[in-house]
Amino acid sequence: WATENYPPNGPIARARLEPLGVRVMTDVPDNALPFADSSFDLVIDRHESYDPLEVFRIVKPGGRFITQQVGGRDCRELNELLQDEVSFEFADWGPDMAASGLETAGFQLLDQREAWVETWVSDIGAVVYYLRQIPWQIERFTVEGYRARLLALHEQMLREGGLTLHSHRFYIEALKAG
Repeated sequence: WATENYPPNGPIARARLEPLGVRVMTDVPDNALPFADSSFDLVIDRHESYDPLEVFRIVKPGGRFITQQVGGRDCRELNELLQDEVSFEFADWGPDMAASGLETAGFQLLDQREAWVETWVSDIGAVVYYLRQIPWQIERFTVEGYRARLLALHEQMLREGGLTLHSHRFYIEALKAG
């Protein structure tokens, strides 16, 4: 089984996984997973939201939950440079908050790691491409709407030789005792 809730990725996941015998489900609510209690030995989540109690429900005793997440302040430099008011709705989302939720649900933490990875961007075209591919970074981003700020950032990047962004990632492995 695989779930994919980001609409553009649904057809891609189906095309790649269904030939391998994996059933792909889309538009699955975090708090009502369509699986029986204690269905899985292992649940892997990559960059997707989840409900710790619901994951705990579907993992078998002795099973594991592994997640790799994007932290709440991912590439915040872009927001700070391009927006008048920066709002990080999920700014506190990180390994401590995620671990707390999993422990409250009943999981035992086995491993927890965090990384801030530097990415060097050498031109404004790469920034625009990124923002078009990652629409949640700056909602309603358009080149036209951000033209003045993009021009200022372009000039800054020319002076400084590029721009450093910090990607925030974390990983947790948890066990359902039993």
